[in-house]
Amino acid sequence: MMESDSLLHAANFSTLFVCMVLKFPQIFVLMRAKSATGVSLNSLLLELTGFIVFVTYQMYYDYPPPTYLEYPILIAQDVILLLLILHYKGSLRHSLIYTIMFVGGWRLLTVEKRIIDLAMSLCTFISAASKFAQLQCLWRSKDAGQVSALSWGLATFTCIARIYTTTVTTGDVQVLVRFIAMTLLNLWVLLTVLYYQRQSSSSKKED
Repeated sequence: MMESDSLLHAANFSTLFVCMVLKFPQIFVLMRAKSATGVSLNSLLLELTGFIVFVTYQMYYDYPPPTYLEYPILIAQDVILLLLILHYKGSLRHSLIYTIMFVGGWRLLTVEKRIIDLAMSLCTFISAASKFAQLQCLWRSKDAGQVSALSWGLATFTCIARIYTTTVTTGDVQVLVRFIAMTLLNLWVLLTVLYYQRQSSSSKKED
């Protein structure tokens, strides 16, 4: 029992620590390149939606804070990323529209129990759609130069850790299914990013 508790604390702490810096590599890559090529705006918007639904669901049902504490941190980092992408795409004025949509949607989630339950049942599909949007962006541009493989690798690790913490704490099947699906999709994006980055490196060497 003691060993299980120690492992749970280690998984919670490592997840929180990794998530505190998870998006930083991607933020630094964008700032250095001053370009958002290969980074999908739709993917980020869907990811933000999924994060907001997920953390609201966990808070609504009074789940232990250590099981979702990283999500407010991830949301803050995603907001910074969103502003950077809009800035480099010349669409920063749209940030006000997105702010109204997200704040309004978040307020709506807690109006009734069935709304938050329905949103959570769709959360896995929303988050999965965000990964597919990023994959489509990569397939279309065939360029992963501005996409951080490190950020996607860290995201894969945190999902694996959350599969364990959810299993030994709440056992919520919806949450477990979400983390398993996210682990596989994050890994797919990571491998795709590494593939295009390797192709790009090979092309530069040939030139």
